[in-house]
Amino acid sequence: MDDLDARLLVTMRAHPRIGLTELARRLGVARGTVQARVDKLMASGVIADFGPTVDPAHAGYPILAFVWLQIAQGRLAEAVERLGTVPEILETHGTSGQHDLLCRVVARSTEHLQEIIAHILTSPAVQRTDTTIALSTQIPYRIEPLLLRQPPH
Repeated sequence: MDDLDARLLVTMRAHPRIGLTELARRLGVARGTVQARVDKLMASGVIADFGPTVDPAHAGYPILAFVWLQIAQGRLAEAVERLGTVPEILETHGTSGQHDLLCRVVARSTEHLQEIIAHILTSPAVQRTDTTIALSTQIPYRIEPLLLRQPPH
């Protein structure tokens, strides 16, 4: 990925509904160049999607929590399959350290969050949970600083 790819991605994130012609104009390159770059970035998986970013809080799920899970030995696949059936679990990551998985969970209320955790614990594959509720978002998801970072010499 070079400087043009980085500028293209930053511009697309700043203006998600921008057309290729306008994108080419802002970057000072030909429309065909922009199309080829976008196609390349999509094929390589750098651009994952073009969908709208949905804010769960504004969609009725104002509680954000991070739930650490300890999984019974040899039952990771079973746990992940079960977690995949819970729509309030937005993402799950395998981790190192004392916990096996980290889930990003949203809920309508703290009572709803408690119900979600209780449901997770009904799985024999899950031994223990440890939950932290986010009080605020200090730095929201961002990628632009990383894309615009100059590589070390």
